[in-house]
Amino acid sequence: MNPQLGHRHNPYLNLLNRRLTTFLCLIIVVHTRLSCSWTGSPSNISQFHLSNVKTVNSQNLTLKNYRDLRRNSHNGLEDKVEDLKNVFQQKFGLENELSKMEDPQVSTYEGDETLTKSASQPEKVEVSGEETYPFQAEVSRVMDIIVNSLYTDKDIFLRELVSNAADALDKRRLKADPEEKVPKEAFGGIRIIPDKNVSTLTIEDDGIGMSAEELKTNLGTIAESGTAKFLKQVSETENDCLDGVEESNLIGQFGVGFYSSYLVSNKVEVYSRAYGKEEGPVYRWKSDSNGTYTIGKVNDQELNEKFMKCGTRIVLHLKPECDDYLEDYKLKELLRKYSEFIRFPIQVWVERIEYERVPDDTTMVDGKPGRYKTVTKKRHEWEVVNTQLPIWRRDQSSIKPEDYVSFYKSTFKAYEDPLSYIHFRVEGQVEFTCLLFVPGSVPWELSRNMFDEESRGIRLYVKRVFINDKFSESIPRWLTFVRGVVDSDELSLNVGREYLQRSKALTVINKRIAAKAIDMLKNLKNSNKARFERFTENFGKYIKIGVVEDRDNQQELASLVMFRSSKEKKTTLDEYVQRMKKDQPAIYFIAADSEQSAENSPSLEKFNQLDYEVLYSLEPIDEFCLSSLMASKYKGIMIQDVNKHDVKLGESAESGSGSGSADGKGSDGIGGGASGGGASSGGRGGSEADHEMLCTWMKSNFSDRVQEVKISRRLVESPALLVQADFGLSPSMQKYMRQQATSAGMNETELFGTSMVSKPVLELNPDHPIIASLERMLKVDALRDRMKEIAGRLIDVVSIQGGYVVEHPSTFAKGIIKLMQNEASRYLSESEREAEEGGENTEQIAASKSRDPEKETHRPLASEENMNPEDVSTSSSSSDLASGKEEGTGSPELVGTTSETINDVVQ
Repeated sequence: MNPQLGHRHNPYLNLLNRRLTTFLCLIIVVHTRLSCSWTGSPSNISQFHLSNVKTVNSQNLTLKNYRDLRRNSHNGLEDKVEDLKNVFQQKFGLENELSKMEDPQVSTYEGDETLTKSASQPEKVEVSGEETYPFQAEVSRVMDIIVNSLYTDKDIFLRELVSNAADALDKRRLKADPEEKVPKEAFGGIRIIPDKNVSTLTIEDDGIGMSAEELKTNLGTIAESGTAKFLKQVSETENDCLDGVEESNLIGQFGVGFYSSYLVSNKVEVYSRAYGKEEGPVYRWKSDSNGTYTIGKVNDQELNEKFMKCGTRIVLHLKPECDDYLEDYKLKELLRKYSEFIRFPIQVWVERIEYERVPDDTTMVDGKPGRYKTVTKKRHEWEVVNTQLPIWRRDQSSIKPEDYVSFYKSTFKAYEDPLSYIHFRVEGQVEFTCLLFVPGSVPWELSRNMFDEESRGIRLYVKRVFINDKFSESIPRWLTFVRGVVDSDELSLNVGREYLQRSKALTVINKRIAAKAIDMLKNLKNSNKARFERFTENFGKYIKIGVVEDRDNQQELASLVMFRSSKEKKTTLDEYVQRMKKDQPAIYFIAADSEQSAENSPSLEKFNQLDYEVLYSLEPIDEFCLSSLMASKYKGIMIQDVNKHDVKLGESAESGSGSGSADGKGSDGIGGGASGGGASSGGRGGSEADHEMLCTWMKSNFSDRVQEVKISRRLVESPALLVQADFGLSPSMQKYMRQQATSAGMNETELFGTSMVSKPVLELNPDHPIIASLERMLKVDALRDRMKEIAGRLIDVVSIQGGYVVEHPSTFAKGIIKLMQNEASRYLSESEREAEEGGENTEQIAASKSRDPEKETHRPLASEENMNPEDVSTSSSSSDLASGKEEGTGSPELVGTTSETINDVVQ
């Protein structure tokens, strides 16, 4: 091995080592900067995590949709990383290092002259006798590429040939004497003639036609655009007759559209007579795409006499597998799709079948018909296909509302009137005209899949010719439900005119269409509330997706979303803000499976007491929409999830509640710490030491189910509550993501990260009798096992109440059944004892109790009578309590409970 290339002196290895070190430094800086930007409120970290998991409603979201949402949500982060990279380059000279990475020939190491010399640029050399040659092409191979590789859909051939015919008519109109002021109807039109007998399809026009030389130039030379050449000639010589409007109607530009005819035909014949030579001969061009063609003069006198004064006729000899293009319904379908708005009339030679009743000659009686029979007659006639005018090109002041409605129904095959529409033209960097409609109901294809690739409703036209309706680069995804047209003369198309080339124009169109669509929806919201509510019912989920994905328009879109709430059936965020209490610091929401579950959630007890309104997030997209707003706020107002452990209330509410913070130091959070704050005055809660001891014991015994155990100040009536930790997801979101992971055949942790396995936080209400009883039971060693069982059932109950999945439902069910059995036994034993004392029948006692619940004898709480914390011992009373021998106690599992508690558990 060459010693100069050893590891120590190898410039490439040393340079690579330096660059790796620099790259690692960059990663550290980026990580540090991003970490610093998230410090402060733990909710920010939580919501950043949530914002990376975007979704839509649970009915028709696919995994692909979820991944698209997640990918789009990273745009802001990527911009931040790029900014940090630029700062790092400027500050530490990384740009120079990167430039060296781009050019490995550069070396600054001593003793590297050999490598530098061998890798240097070659010196200029003198060459004599240089000649220039044109590139050669194998014509048959080029034709094969054009026919079989350029176009993705055979249907395109009809669009291309009709567009060429329209260009020919426009050229003739431009060539005509402007002083004559001939109406466009006088220039004729385009005719399509299918002939099933000989399997030919004819497209003819009354345009400018071609001479023999033009046939050779335009059809015999690939990529020779006759339209582009004509436009250049006219603009140079006859500038007065070519204004901007007329120029925009000329479609052709690449010179390859004609060859799409070979997609469906084996042989093509072109007959043409040039404009200005009405008495001249007709020439025929013929080829079968084998690389050669023929041109000759037609000597048929009859054909010459019947041929148009000027124009072109293209005869396609169809391939056997393409005979469906001979059906007039197929032709009309394609023409309405691609060429409906061509300015010249397009006629199709259609076949009509008529039925007629005639006498049956075989049943004549005395010269009179005895029977009649039905016979069919076939006839042909011309049918104009493009009767619909391009309404978006007309002056808006001349268009009536009913014209827009008629255009919408006809073009998009709709039965209901649109909820709203907007018509606008943009001039400047990019010029285009746009007409947008909001459908009156959800289109059928979107009801199955809200992002169905085949149901994009905004159609792109270039010079009145339909290009496609799947140009997602120009339309934000949240506008999938909108129907409309975009027409521009400046968009760059691929050679096949099927797709847009990426350019800055697409970005401009995207932003302008999004802004105008938002203006349209705002106008609908302000002008007709009933219609706007109907809109949100049908398409509100798309707007919520826009809040997640469209960062530029997030605040504007957020003002359009509606949610159910604890005070209103449906409300916007602006209406919610108007109803906020003076001391209310945030917009609150709760995620739940149903409205009833949200209303009955223990999380709302404190909010109901304070009369704070809470929004209901009833679908996964609702939660993601609100979570994405948590980091950016809504008009400067915080948005908080009431099921988060660190949710905050107003100062006056907190000062009145005497709550403690998560760390016990006191704050405006309503989730207190284990040592944070004592029980309310007059409550049954124990001391702070009792609280801390119970929290520590439950955390150690149930660490597999909960992340932490704290004393809560948000609970009023319920004994406990499960809330989400910093990076936790709501129970409804966890269920949904498990479904997605199952359908994808993946592990949920692999698909969604550690959020799916993060455990919740258990909050306890120290003022509730059950919690007070548990604190006292904790001091009796003999009751620890029973206490653990009761505490486990309590966690099961609050899990179900909070929408979480119970890990062992059979064990939980057995415990509940045992509770019911014990309660029933206690109830009957008390009834029997009362019957003996009062001399009544047991059934009469039970019946009277069922009629009057107030007569039921309640057993005193063990926490109040039997378990004095100052006199806890292993005496006979405590032993009897632990073993369940106390009269009327039943199972020790019922310690510290009442019949109402049992009923609550069963419910």
